[in-house]
Amino acid sequence: MRHSPILFLTALFAFTVLLSTAHAEKKPLTPSKEWSGSVADESLGEGTPDFIASAEDLAGLWKKWGIADELPTVDFSKELVVLTTTRGSRLRLIATLDDATGNLEVGGLATRDLRPGFRYVIATVSRDGVKTVNGKELPKSE
Repeated sequence: MRHSPILFLTALFAFTVLLSTAHAEKKPLTPSKEWSGSVADESLGEGTPDFIASAEDLAGLWKKWGIADELPTVDFSKELVVLTTTRGSRLRLIATLDDATGNLEVGGLATRDLRPGFRYVIATVSRDGVKTVNGKELPKSE
């Protein structure tokens, strides 16, 4: 039994469109600002949030971790602070927005060599299109 070339091409086209649509829904976000460093006391990294949506919470984290850089001014009505930590020696923050759901997936790519304390990356990203971060709803912007 011979299959029609038109049927094959139609199926191939449909598959290509579905694949490109599924792939296009998630897009990487480039941080507008980024800070990184280390904290010697590993216990201070426990309970680290995936995101910060207020100046008060950012100041609290900055003080708790003893970050030497000047506390940044963030317009939380337009931006969101995201962060990740690791015990590895190197860390890179990865933020990907799913356009279909508005979920911002935040994580990190880290080395597997465990060291004392922890490393962090804190970054600001646009709030445009973001409804949740790692499945957690955002509070209203300031």
